Amino acid sequence: MTLVALDRAGMVYRSPVPFTALADATLRIDAGETVAVVGPSGSGKTTLLSILGGLERPTTGSVHFAGHDLSALADGEIAALRAFGIGFVFQRFHLIEHLTVLENVATGLLYRGRPAAERRATARVALERVGLGPRVDERVTHLSGGERQRVAIARAVSGSPRLVLADEPTGNLDSVNGRAVMELLVSLADEETAVVVVTHDPRVAAGLARTVAVVDGRIVSDTGAPR
Repeated sequence: MTLVALDRAGMVYRSPVPFTALADATLRIDAGETVAVVGPSGSGKTTLLSILGGLERPTTGSVHFAGHDLSALADGEIAALRAFGIGFVFQRFHLIEHLTVLENVATGLLYRGRPAAERRATARVALERVGLGPRVDERVTHLSGGERQRVAIARAVSGSPRLVLADEPTGNLDSVNGRAVMELLVSLADEETAVVVVTHDPRVAAGLARTVAVVDGRIVSDTGAPR
């Protein structure tokens, strides 16, 4: 079943000088798929990820998520879809340093309107899943880079999203931690969660079932495209 779909989507940034970051992108991603997005720096990979996740609206074309036409929704409605259906993992982690590990993950559930006790219980389960159960009460400043990325993944998956989008999730990690992070992400496919990973690392791309290549803002190849 198609979970997220782009139809001839494009993105033009108009200031200070108009720049086409993405052009005529058509893409279908099914529930449970694992997809690598590859290409040189500045090719439009992160823009593609942002449009898939509803962080940006395309200037042309359309994007549908879970049957919803995002172009027909207000900003608040798109934010609600993201809160309930999409998890994000960023290279720079974006953790709140004065909070504990548990508080960082629980904070990610605020927009779901859950009671504090339920948020903390859900966060604890997610942290157990990524192997950080014994560290829940520590400040994130005490963690290594690999551990911080696992906190970020726990935050992304704590709400059982249907889609996880990861932008260079192994970029700051050594090979051991990078491999562990990717094993965690790939395992989500068993729960019918789609996973899309932007990466420059061919080893990371090889570990995912499908590869989409982007060059100069255009999708130039897709190993999962219909034949």
